[in-house]
Amino acid sequence: MLVNPVSRTILPLSFVLLTALLWEQSVLPALSVTQLEDRIVAVVNTDLIMQSDVRRELAPEQERIRQQYRGEELEQRLKAAEYMALTKMIERRLQLQEAKAKSVDVSDQEVKQAIQQMKQQGEKVDEKDPVSFSNVRDQLTLLKVVDREVRNGVMVGDAEMKRYYKEHLTRFALPEEYTLSQILIQPRSTDTAAEALEKARIVMAELKRGEKFEDAALRYSDGPNASRGGRLGLVRQGELLPAIERAIAPLVPGGISEIVETSDGFHIVRVDERTPKQFRPFEEVKFEIQSLVFQQKSEDVFQAWLVDLKNKAYIEIKF
Repeated sequence: MLVNPVSRTILPLSFVLLTALLWEQSVLPALSVTQLEDRIVAVVNTDLIMQSDVRRELAPEQERIRQQYRGEELEQRLKAAEYMALTKMIERRLQLQEAKAKSVDVSDQEVKQAIQQMKQQGEKVDEKDPVSFSNVRDQLTLLKVVDREVRNGVMVGDAEMKRYYKEHLTRFALPEEYTLSQILIQPRSTDTAAEALEKARIVMAELKRGEKFEDAALRYSDGPNASRGGRLGLVRQGELLPAIERAIAPLVPGGISEIVETSDGFHIVRVDERTPKQFRPFEEVKFEIQSLVFQQKSEDVFQAWLVDLKNKAYIEIKF
């Protein structure tokens, strides 16, 4: 028997069943199929994550995957994306719960200011939409709680920065520099490429017999620097055509490359001077290193903090 808490009158079970049947016939048809199919997919402490929540989270990535993949691989990637979306949602709920427990608050004014900044950067955000407003508030809350619980405790000392500098020295390398001279033989048309190559071979033969490079450039080169003995001046590594870069890589100052063919024609290049690889000094890159080490340490601390939140939480996945 069921008891009405107001009148304390006993209600017959047949009446209750009839009422339930009438409610089902009148209300359920009005519900959408999506609402009926919605279900709990995860419990995070006292929060519930619904299937519809995961669908919204997954929608942009799902669209991208459907455009790129087909068949069995499509299904596998969709499942992996769904798992990743749920994982991110669980982690976000845990962080928001921690923010609430630590009284981390974001005011309406802060949300409005953030929305204005987002609009100035070209993002479309409707501050009158409660969902959008709430999403921005959550993002700011996450930033605040991570700053307070993770980043504020991260310190970077000189010893750490110097160790990073030594271990990643190539990151701070300056491009190698060359002073070059060039003889360029250009075909007059596509039909004369063979003639241009033969001319380049004649020039190379003369150079090997002792002809001065400057004189050969003045007589034969079609390059704009021919009148200056073919001098190109100072060139940094990475500024040259790849084929020429490879040709001069093993050369010492005074060395002359073999004939190099590019879309410009046939090149003969001499390395006049070569500046050995140098590295930016530690004092010059100190603040850059400080930022890099801080980011690395912050990520490590953040992951440890997140693992701790998960270990202390009640999480049940109902996939």
